[in-house]
Amino acid sequence: MPFTWPLDPQDLFTERHPQMTLALPAAEVDAVRAAVTDMWPDRPGGWVHEWSALAARHAAAGRHREAAQAYGWAKFPTLADEPKRTAQARQVEQYLLAAPGFPVEFERRTLTVPYGGGTVDLPVHLMAAPGLPADAPVMLASGGVDSWKVDLHDMWERLALALPVRLLLFDIPGTGETSHVPMTPDGGAKVIDGLIAYARTIGNGRVGHFGLSMGGYYSARSGLTGAVDAAVDLGGPVEHAFARGRGFAYGMGGIVGNALGFPAMPTAAEQDDAFAAFDLRPLLDQDLNSPMLVLNGADDVHVPQHDTLVFTPRRHTHVTLLPDTGHCAISRFDDAMRITIPWLRTTLCP
Repeated sequence: MPFTWPLDPQDLFTERHPQMTLALPAAEVDAVRAAVTDMWPDRPGGWVHEWSALAARHAAAGRHREAAQAYGWAKFPTLADEPKRTAQARQVEQYLLAAPGFPVEFERRTLTVPYGGGTVDLPVHLMAAPGLPADAPVMLASGGVDSWKVDLHDMWERLALALPVRLLLFDIPGTGETSHVPMTPDGGAKVIDGLIAYARTIGNGRVGHFGLSMGGYYSARSGLTGAVDAAVDLGGPVEHAFARGRGFAYGMGGIVGNALGFPAMPTAAEQDDAFAAFDLRPLLDQDLNSPMLVLNGADDVHVPQHDTLVFTPRRHTHVTLLPDTGHCAISRFDDAMRITIPWLRTTLCP
């Protein structure tokens, strides 16, 4: 059954335009914006149709990297129906066609990691600067509920070229190529524990964890438990974001409901009940953590400032709220990276 909910596509353009234009020309994004009139129908004027048309033009011209980014927006914000799933399959296809031209070393692997009472197969990407020694640190990295490992390629490439680390890129449960299992706090933690254990076998034993948005929830958890040697939480919800009755902006309620595994749009009470288990207060109450960098935009409509500032008194923790930017500081991405890259270089790669 399709998972759809009332959503004005123009609201998504309003919120995500800075992110869309990180990897695609603004003129192309604006042309799609002008053409889109509906979110869900797969026909002219529909979100998936118009973004896929742009992607197909790039693919036909051999611009596979741009095609992958456009197909990424075609399947956004969730794999709600068959057209979205088709767009994601084409995104991965175009991304792998583009991979030989990346200025970084790139490899795709499928790992089997713990999940629930069993295991789950997890496609991951390994990325590093050319010639990086095999005994370099490894850093897990993921996006959140609607921006996944392929979508964030430009960010990963920048980190890989700037740092002497090997990135291990993955999609958190409930998202991307891991959408076949729901996002849960414990299930996600088991997946990440499996990835950390694997990462310690392919480098020098030092492992970091970088998480964006909901991925930042899991990297905060890795840092708070001391499971990794360094953790970066960029815009992650940890406590007040999960409070009952908060509500969601820009269609995020449906995005989160889909990732949580609901078959259709959950009620507010159902979503509150599911979210209650994510609250990291028990870990925040412990005096235990790895070195952590926690940052976000001060004007985030999804994650309250508290969920960043709550880390301020912790030892071995650097906290920054960037002014004049929103969720994950995307509109001030360069400033966020100017903080993140030196911190990782001195903390994970001393």
